[in-house]
Amino acid sequence: MKKFSYFLVAILFYLLSLPLQANAKFLSHDYKIVHDPQGVYVVEINTSKFKDKLKPVIVSELETNANLYKMLKPQIVVNAGFFDPKNQKTVSFVTINEQLVLNPNDNENLINNKVLTPYMDKILNRSEFRVLSDEKGKLIYDIASHNEPIKEGYKLKHSIQAGPMLLPELKLEDEFFILVRKGKIISESASSLHKYARTAIGIRNNNVYLFIITNENPMTLKEVAELAKQWGMEKAMAFDGGGSTSFDSKELHIISEKDNQARKLKSFLVLFK
Repeated sequence: MKKFSYFLVAILFYLLSLPLQANAKFLSHDYKIVHDPQGVYVVEINTSKFKDKLKPVIVSELETNANLYKMLKPQIVVNAGFFDPKNQKTVSFVTINEQLVLNPNDNENLINNKVLTPYMDKILNRSEFRVLSDEKGKLIYDIASHNEPIKEGYKLKHSIQAGPMLLPELKLEDEFFILVRKGKIISESASSLHKYARTAIGIRNNNVYLFIITNENPMTLKEVAELAKQWGMEKAMAFDGGGSTSFDSKELHIISEKDNQARKLKSFLVLFK
């Protein structure tokens, strides 16, 4: 009887030690959408199956994630960079097909804001998701500060900035998501320290993961960083969150604005067919 009990305990320990995916619900096949036990949707994109199909998309007039999905008919659309809803201009750098298409330096509301002037270097150097290409067309994926040099032997094909960096370290202060004086936090951006819907992106073994945290299970950025770590991400960063958090695919449609009204956005990350 003791041996049988030890056997049951061993089996239970093994099951509990399996990755979070073991207890999750799988919703798709071409890419993988997992409903994590913590109430988070995790989208795994095997980039070897989708060569140069994952890239940013921008709009001249703000648009909802759902409407862009209907227009483009891709595999996936998810919200991405920061923007100013008052003038519809970007707060994030975006590069598409090696061309810089959005530049926050062109946003006068941002650049001429005297309150932000002392911290502008931090804001403009926030983290970005990068798609890099070598001379043979091989693609690799990276997350780095905007001013960090491109990996040697590669060129920047696509990128989309938001932040903050979540992994390998959480950079709330370095990217001006919190302001600390005399050891005390005196301000925060993007409700960084509070529980909200969030969108994040991570990289593991050159595959890309999206983390969609809904209003039903809101998280702080620190909690999102811990979630990405639990999923084994090598690097991770946040996209715009709160009411901007939105995701559309054949299997799943998520909006996080109040009263289920989808927010209109400026930039997106799209997985094309």
